[in-house]
Amino acid sequence: MTTAMGAALRRIQLGNALSAFGNGFTVPYLYVYVAKVRDLGANTAGVVLAMLAVAALVVLPLTGRAIDRRGPLPVAVIGTVSAAIGALGLGLSATEPLVVASAIALGAGIAVIQPALATMIVWCSTTVTRSRAFATQFFLNNLGLGVGGLVGGLLVDESHPASFVRLFAIEAVMFLVLGAAVASVRLPRTPKVEDAVPTEERAKGAWRAMFADRRMVWLCVLGFVLFFACYGQFESGLAAYATEVTRIPPSSLGIALAANTAAIVAAQFVVLKLVERRRRSRVMALVGMVWTVAWLAAGLSGLVHGAQVVATTLLISTYALFGIGESMLSPTLAPLVADLAPASLIGQYNSAFALVKQLALAVGPAVGALMVGHGMYGAYIAMLVVCALGITALSLGLGRMLRPGQDNPHRAVAAVPAPRAEVTESVETAGSVESTGSVESTGSVAAAV
Repeated sequence: MTTAMGAALRRIQLGNALSAFGNGFTVPYLYVYVAKVRDLGANTAGVVLAMLAVAALVVLPLTGRAIDRRGPLPVAVIGTVSAAIGALGLGLSATEPLVVASAIALGAGIAVIQPALATMIVWCSTTVTRSRAFATQFFLNNLGLGVGGLVGGLLVDESHPASFVRLFAIEAVMFLVLGAAVASVRLPRTPKVEDAVPTEERAKGAWRAMFADRRMVWLCVLGFVLFFACYGQFESGLAAYATEVTRIPPSSLGIALAANTAAIVAAQFVVLKLVERRRRSRVMALVGMVWTVAWLAAGLSGLVHGAQVVATTLLISTYALFGIGESMLSPTLAPLVADLAPASLIGQYNSAFALVKQLALAVGPAVGALMVGHGMYGAYIAMLVVCALGITALSLGLGRMLRPGQDNPHRAVAAVPAPRAEVTESVETAGSVESTGSVESTGSVAAAV
């Protein structure tokens, strides 16, 4: 069983990394491609970017229901096909309606893939191994996006639309590779998911049941603040603050973004060893403190006049600190969502949390760009410092609601007494079994500690 789970998980992770690599090809260049290469203008490019988010907001409320009824595998395959069609369509479309339609297909596909893959990872892991599984997924995603962006930058040529068609075609192929990898996975029956193959029978009122779970509602509020204060600011408010207030050149902003990815790639597994046996609520509370320092560094970068090197260093440090915080969240947040969910509603919980993230990514850039655009620099930094401190407060409050096994699965496993060896009629056999049981029990306790 463990071998089968490991093989399935490795196949899912590999396919996910390849699709992230393909996605990294196009994400940094989508605006330029639509606005300038296809000559459809800035307004159309803005609509395309908006449609990616709108499509996700539309399909996510329905995705959890589909996952829990049909299982994550067919839902993930449908998502990869939709994303591949959207990516290829963007590369081939030369008119506004076709570009917008392709963006809708791409956005919907990516949105469906995320909770479906998260549910598959839950099925292919145990409560104890889940943190490492999600940390590995996050690491491979960022590595794939980073490498894809670098390779894409070498292949792209703004004066030759064919180079962009090639990028989008590669992205489409990578989504299909993910679909093939997912389709070939044999999902095992795990201890967490008692009914690993959902039937048509499903608890009625799934949304109502989830909203009645105050721990999940609290976690969704915490998740919204987390995503609003980090991902929701990267490409809008923080980027605008960096160029308008800190006054760093675009090239330095690229270095700052690279520092974020480098911090994640370099620190992920070091951080994992430090946090995977800690209480999840305390780890998330520490993320709030790390991000408080990050936002204070960003604020100081705008106050250091006449010392551009210091200001740039402070801003790059902001992005790097965000990366450290993200690497702490990856083995914590998604596994906690899974451990809060009833077996029949894992897809619903994952989709709901993905919806919360998407809402934060929609609201965050709008608020950040509006405040910085109107010169509210001090208020902008103050708001995000308060958000970061709020993350700490919300995390500590959540910790008081969680059961010990949800807050720290490793401690719960270590607290379970080792089973006694059964006494058989044969004294020799009994002695042998008892000896073997003692060795295995010692090994289990040592591993848990």
